[in-house]
Amino acid sequence: MDRISAIRNIEDAIRDFESGDADLANTERRVVTVLRTFATEFETDTGEESLDAWKAVGDERAEGLVVLASGEADARARVEGLLADATDADPATIDFSVEQV
Repeated sequence: MDRISAIRNIEDAIRDFESGDADLANTERRVVTVLRTFATEFETDTGEESLDAWKAVGDERAEGLVVLASGEADARARVEGLLADATDADPATIDFSVEQV
């Protein structure tokens, strides 16, 4: 799924919520589904670099984080960046690995 398709699908979900055709819980599920589909079926629109979805596994602070990255080292660096922003701990001390989704 490309970015434009994802945005359109999210707009459709919001439009249905605004018109009363969907409740908040249904809208949230639709939006999460679009984001998960986007992350796992990501299509780069530049064609220059291939990005894949990578999931962190290990320490509970990292477990389940999903990032788009060009390779394992890039994925690890992106997860560490997210952890640095979200925790007080030094990301280098958090034990996790990444696996391609």
